[in-house]
Amino acid sequence: MSFRTSTYGYSNNYMKDLQISYGNYSKLLEQADGSKLHRASDDSVGYGKYLRYQNTITSNIQYQSNTTTALAWMKDTDSVLVNVTGSLGLFSKKVIEAGNSTNNASDMKDIGKELLSKVQEVVQDLNIQIGERYLFSGQSDNIMPFTMSDEKQKRGLAKTLDAGEKQYFGNTTDNSGTVTQFLTLNGSDGNTYFLNTNNGKIYTEEFVNEGYKTKVSEGFKTVQTGDEVATLAGLTPATSRTFVSDNFSNNGVIKSGITGNGDNWSQAVTVNGNSVTMTFATIEQYVVDYNGDSKKLSMVTEDGMTRPVSDSVNLTGQEVFGSDIFDLGEPSGSAMLNNLLAVVSQVDNAQFHWVSSDATTISDAAYSKVLGAETKLAARNQAYQAIDTVLDTQEESITGSISAVADADVADLATKLTNYSKTYSLALTLGSRTLPMSLVDYLR
Repeated sequence: MSFRTSTYGYSNNYMKDLQISYGNYSKLLEQADGSKLHRASDDSVGYGKYLRYQNTITSNIQYQSNTTTALAWMKDTDSVLVNVTGSLGLFSKKVIEAGNSTNNASDMKDIGKELLSKVQEVVQDLNIQIGERYLFSGQSDNIMPFTMSDEKQKRGLAKTLDAGEKQYFGNTTDNSGTVTQFLTLNGSDGNTYFLNTNNGKIYTEEFVNEGYKTKVSEGFKTVQTGDEVATLAGLTPATSRTFVSDNFSNNGVIKSGITGNGDNWSQAVTVNGNSVTMTFATIEQYVVDYNGDSKKLSMVTEDGMTRPVSDSVNLTGQEVFGSDIFDLGEPSGSAMLNNLLAVVSQVDNAQFHWVSSDATTISDAAYSKVLGAETKLAARNQAYQAIDTVLDTQEESITGSISAVADADVADLATKLTNYSKTYSLALTLGSRTLPMSLVDYLR
């Protein structure tokens, strides 16, 4: 081997080693940003773990954001419901006051005005927004949920059964509503009757309000065949809702202009051997419409399929105000509000007996329904708070795992950088002294 070839090989090896050394030094310098992983080739196993951890932490951050939003939403919702239950509590007290036999017609009108103002306050509270989103509109959260009519409308008059009446008649009524109700009928004989839409049985007002108590005292615990004075044929649990919806809107307003239905409906039955024509009893009252929907707003907090029941953060109109005899087919979302407005109308018209019976049952049921919705919301709130704590713990754990696999050891890095710097500088000095001069050097 010639001296020239030997020298050339030595020079190549030297430059190759020098470049490798500089490459290692450069990689160490990259870690000055605190991370020892910048590409898969740095540590293929560690980099794979790093990517998985990053995906997990990204999901965790999103879930924490969802939880924060959910808790804020439920906090504002709860504040509204606290105000609503407060208003309904005062409403119930006023109803009891209205049932006092010492009141005259003028007193009842004054109380009616106070009751109306409480319902208006409830409607106003429930139309609250977070930013531009309404709390109680379901997924239609850009629409104001509740609107009250400017004028009074003709609404069907329901008989709301109290606890004793419900126990006696309840085995043949649809108990899926917030309240158990009969439809009130006007007889051509001048009497008032109550219709059980589930089986067509018609009872006298006196029997439902008082007469059944005699039967109870005789040992009968439930309604008996023969308690009714007449029966409308064709009414069963399966046809009940169709019968109601053919004659009334889901907020109870009686339909008009329809041949044979609504305000044109009538049916002749035999009562005590006499033919009596029945028509629907109505009252004039303000009516609230619910403009939202029954869909849930879900704030997902973990991987997998959405779970509308457990992940939901909002309350819809039906959840807050339940259902009544008019909206069991297609929920109105404002059932108990309209029953409260029926109370307002009856108080204003000084219907003392109705107020002392139905009004108390309705106001108590409305209060209980809203309180139940508040309790349900509190349970969800606690669940989200627990999830929030878990997510915080998970974030700490994942962050620790990322740090373990990706963070540079600062002390070790400083030592290696110092050693590499010294070695690289020494190599350069040694090279300048041992490598042969170039042609240019000879020509100088």
